[in-house]
Amino acid sequence: MAREHPLLTGFAQGMRDCLPVAISVVAYALVFGMLARQKGLSPLDVLAMSGFAFSGAAQFVVLDLWAPPLPFWPIVLATLIVSLRYLLICASCLPLFAHWPRGRAIAAMFLVTDENWAVTMGQPKPLAGHMLGGGALLYLGWTLATTAGCALGTLVDDPARWGLDFAFTATFLALLIGMRRGRADLLPWAVAAVVAVAASHLLPGKWYILVGGLAGSLAGVTRRGG
Repeated sequence: MAREHPLLTGFAQGMRDCLPVAISVVAYALVFGMLARQKGLSPLDVLAMSGFAFSGAAQFVVLDLWAPPLPFWPIVLATLIVSLRYLLICASCLPLFAHWPRGRAIAAMFLVTDENWAVTMGQPKPLAGHMLGGGALLYLGWTLATTAGCALGTLVDDPARWGLDFAFTATFLALLIGMRRGRADLLPWAVAAVVAVAASHLLPGKWYILVGGLAGSLAGVTRRGG
């Protein structure tokens, strides 16, 4: 009997573990598609955006700025700010891809999202295949659901009326709870939350995401060092 390749085994397990999260992702992907339709985007436009960008947070930010004439540089800057957190996320993934050729490892990072990163890093032994399996499932769900939401956008004139806009927040709250390892996590979480809220009032745009994340990370490192 042929022995399964560890990468394929991890890939399949990653898809299974990320299935509950993928359902939530599909929910707010539909909301994104509906909102995109209201902004005048076509299903093909949304498919291209989701397929090439594959970043829910960045795409929601871009959609918020989407109005003719398109503010090109504000869109680029806002996307960059929101996506800077992936420097930290992808850096934490490097040990998983340590034995991969550099080019292949960099390409694999395209499938790293907040959701499958959280699920994989919550495993007793995080594996590259697990990360990629979850990422592939989320990529498929995100691209198809955002496109479907855009195609069906005329059926729901106000997603917030049905509470669909909260799906995005609910998903990340569930991930946060799932990653909790004990009371030691409360300090960096509290620091990140307080700093992010303060920064949202003091700084323009979406800088509060990066500032809050860095503050929480620094608090976690300082506490371990102490």
